[in-house]
Amino acid sequence: MNQLMRYASDGIKKTWYKMPQGVRATWIMFAVTAVSLQWCLGGGGGNEKTVSSANVISDAKNSTINGKDLPIYCVDRQNDASKQVSLSFDAAWGADDTIRILDTLDKYNVKVTFFMTGGWVNDYPDMVKEIYARGHDLGNHSENHKQMSKLSEAQNQEEIMKVHDKVKELTGYDMFLFRPPYGDYDSELIKTVYGMNYYPIQWSIDSLDWKDYGVDSIIKRVVESKYLDNGAIILCHNGAKYTAEALGSLIGGIQAKGYELVPISQLIIRDDFHMDTTGKQIAD
Repeated sequence: MNQLMRYASDGIKKTWYKMPQGVRATWIMFAVTAVSLQWCLGGGGGNEKTVSSANVISDAKNSTINGKDLPIYCVDRQNDASKQVSLSFDAAWGADDTIRILDTLDKYNVKVTFFMTGGWVNDYPDMVKEIYARGHDLGNHSENHKQMSKLSEAQNQEEIMKVHDKVKELTGYDMFLFRPPYGDYDSELIKTVYGMNYYPIQWSIDSLDWKDYGVDSIIKRVVESKYLDNGAIILCHNGAKYTAEALGSLIGGIQAKGYELVPISQLIIRDDFHMDTTGKQIAD
């Protein structure tokens, strides 16, 4: 149902996402019953286009551990022959070094994921288009970069949908990866994210580039991290002082350890998974 909301009018979207989850569940049950009845009475089986259930993220994913719903910190790929990790950039302020970052990524033929706030999208719409044109993931980082565990469900939905709609209008792309600002979340936010047809994404390695410790610090924190393993997700920021300068050596160091860098959309498991207590996503 949340997948279908992407194609609804703004008025319908606002009405839908303001509904309490219990009310929405009732409407979904009504809709499913109506479709099933139509099929039984001979209304199905024609040439009508349908939305495949494989393209809809269930908000009943098994992300609950010890009573808390967890986002994806990393992915269990220990049984995969290829060694893959993902590099991600949070874009919430500044764009001075973004073209330099994109050029370095092109040089090494690496695709990454950019998590963008609505404010950043407003300030740099051409940069959003450029990132997308160069083949990178576009990710949602909320509209206003607020501490979302302190917001209501309706406020969180608005934070996600506002930037979603902006990026959709700019690029035609429907984002489905969400990173909460400050890495702050609670179980209700994770449920809301899945319910809006998004995957909640954290990280397993923080470069701490935003602390401006220098180029060597960024490289060392990532390349020498004990968490640099098959399925790791690395956090950087496009607006940090030394990130663009460090990026080439950072990529080289990761690749020298035998890892292929892929966007998060390629790293994660899309269906039939569960989480462990560390936030590792594991195939069922």
